[in-house]
Amino acid sequence: MYHTQVDVVGNHFGGILLIKKMPDSSTRLVFSNEMGFKFFDFAYSPNGEFKVYSIIEQMNKKAVIKTLRKDFEILLMEQLDSTKLVTRTNGKFIYYSFPHEKGFNHYITANDSLVRIERASKRKPVMQAVMKNYVDGVPDTIGLSHTKFKFTIGLKRIIQ
Repeated sequence: MYHTQVDVVGNHFGGILLIKKMPDSSTRLVFSNEMGFKFFDFAYSPNGEFKVYSIIEQMNKKAVIKTLRKDFEILLMEQLDSTKLVTRTNGKFIYYSFPHEKGFNHYITANDSLVRIERASKRKPVMQAVMKNYVDGVPDTIGLSHTKFKFTIGLKRIIQ
């Protein structure tokens, strides 16, 4: 459970993001305000399907849904094909790179901890997620930002 701030399409949303593994092995993401009003409700099935159960009108745009799907897919490490993994080092960082249709998803580690995640085109990062303050292997703070347009997500863990 994370306290969440989302800035997208000129709108600011704040509330709580619940990420839960369901009994059927799907992963459910529900983002709502403190009063229970849902901003969105998504699910990732084990076979790779993505389902939108609900989303508010201000966020119900094809590009926004696609971006949210890709962002959370990368954070949750969904749909990673380990047979295509490329590993390289750059100073103190180790890059675990997984190709996708327009570039790579890079998982960057240092000292056995995930430092950041980048979704990159063939030339430069288009999204960066920074993780900090790990507790029991789970980051306490996550910040996502996009380089091509103003779209940010800030997550602060509530439950330890």
